[in-house]
Amino acid sequence: MTISQHEKAIRFRALHQAPGPFVIPNPWDAGSARILAALGFQALATSSGAAAGTLGRRDGRVTREEALAHCRAIVGATDLPVAADLEKGFGDAPAVAAETIRLAASVGLVGGSIEDATGDKQKPLYDVGLATERVAAAVEAARALPFPFTLTARSENYLRGNPSLEDTIRRLQAFENAGADVLMAPGLPDLAAVRAVCAAVGRPVNFMVGIRGKSFTVAELAAAGVKRISLATSLYRAAMSGLLDAAREVKDAGTFAYVDRGVSSPDLAAFMEG
Repeated sequence: MTISQHEKAIRFRALHQAPGPFVIPNPWDAGSARILAALGFQALATSSGAAAGTLGRRDGRVTREEALAHCRAIVGATDLPVAADLEKGFGDAPAVAAETIRLAASVGLVGGSIEDATGDKQKPLYDVGLATERVAAAVEAARALPFPFTLTARSENYLRGNPSLEDTIRRLQAFENAGADVLMAPGLPDLAAVRAVCAAVGRPVNFMVGIRGKSFTVAELAAAGVKRISLATSLYRAAMSGLLDAAREVKDAGTFAYVDRGVSSPDLAAFMEG
């Protein structure tokens, strides 16, 4: 039975209110979404980097229309709630971020994130005032929807050359005051920083797994106060690692041992529709 968007939104919001943390993995296409759903995950999220990779591009070089088409495919693959990595909202103005949220809802998404990274190497982060205005506009658009769209606000300091915990917390607090439902600071360096962020805000915190040396266990993140754990591009990169290993074996050694290690066609087909 197909589940309505409203019901998906309610289920997604409930995951943030239930005791303990939950993992929200990031598929890169409909097939990987179906596999993750079959494995028992309760919600899915897109990854801008993985989406770009499926198009043969680098992160940040996908149009809003292309990103939304990618989201639509993942939404349609399962009955799970899906939230999207919407980068900066595909524009600088608060009104553009708001429009992106409305468009995100139109393709079936029940959540999405807006970040404070500009995409400009000369000035990689928005000033906190404009960053907060952009979140506020996105929140207003989300609240106007006929279901509870979960808006995540991201501070990109640690990924954009400004590893300041003080400024990261200041930004997240401003985003919380602007109405964001979930707060996120990718790239936090250690569990002490994670604990500090979680203690400084009153809304659920999303931790991003995927950086070597800066990815911690579910138990450790739960103890630090994290509610939601996303996997960013890490599953996509794991799949691509398998591709690289197999292709290099064929090209360099002329052997096919990877065939014996891989999942069988019938086992893989069992996850797919029809």
